[in-house]
Amino acid sequence: MAFVERRVKEEIRREVDLRPGIRIAIGLSGGKDSSTATTLLHDIASLRRDVELVGITVDEGIASYRPQGLEAARSLCVSLGIEHRVITYRQTVGFEMDRVVTLDADAIPCGYCGVFRRQALNRAAREVDADYVATGLNLDDTAQSILMNIARGDVDKLARLGPHDVVQPGLVPRLQPLRMVPEKEVYLYAMLRGIPFHDASCPYAERAQRGRFRAVVEQLEAASPGTRHAIVSTYDELRPLLVEKFVAGTPRTCERCGEPASDDLCKACELSDRLAKLATAG
Repeated sequence: MAFVERRVKEEIRREVDLRPGIRIAIGLSGGKDSSTATTLLHDIASLRRDVELVGITVDEGIASYRPQGLEAARSLCVSLGIEHRVITYRQTVGFEMDRVVTLDADAIPCGYCGVFRRQALNRAAREVDADYVATGLNLDDTAQSILMNIARGDVDKLARLGPHDVVQPGLVPRLQPLRMVPEKEVYLYAMLRGIPFHDASCPYAERAQRGRFRAVVEQLEAASPGTRHAIVSTYDELRPLLVEKFVAGTPRTCERCGEPASDDLCKACELSDRLAKLATAG
């Protein structure tokens, strides 16, 4: 447990200066990763002066899954004395995920959900005047994301992965306290410490592309221990060059919702338009 705590403290120290008055929003799903990140951030913040934490749960609108996670997140925030807020897809894009999968049955649900989640979390973090938004992404998640974007040739997105050193207008920079802690160690830490969490998988995650990359990373790690760390460390060496080439300059904003965008409309608005057309056609 002390080993995990030390790595998290080192990572936070590397990513952010916990100055007085800083406000950190935490993307809190109620699962093991985000609940552990919240607890450890609370431990660290309690030793600092005037560092505020706000738990933010994104309700995707998955009736068989989200209510239990929402209750776990709410309960954790109450026990830690942290403010808790909820933002829904119904509020942000007008479509719950249970509705999305019926309207666009051939699409991979995570293709919608990932975009909608990023927009909702960024919007909620701005609404609470957060200086940073922390997520529970662990080492496995981070290595998978790096490989996924390389395999897709999405260098622009690769350059924009958190944690963020460059603050972009309209985008609350991300913190990733668990990015160097393996998923199994996060799980074990949460169990040993008695951190309550919702232990379940999203029912729509079976078709996600991430599942294939999860298997690849697990196979590589089993064959050559340390591969996950090597992937992330190599990315960290290359990231300054990627940021300089792909993130520099003033970003555009979505002409409809005002969120950061690479075109006239952000991806979330494009997808919500597609859903609206499918709903009308149906």
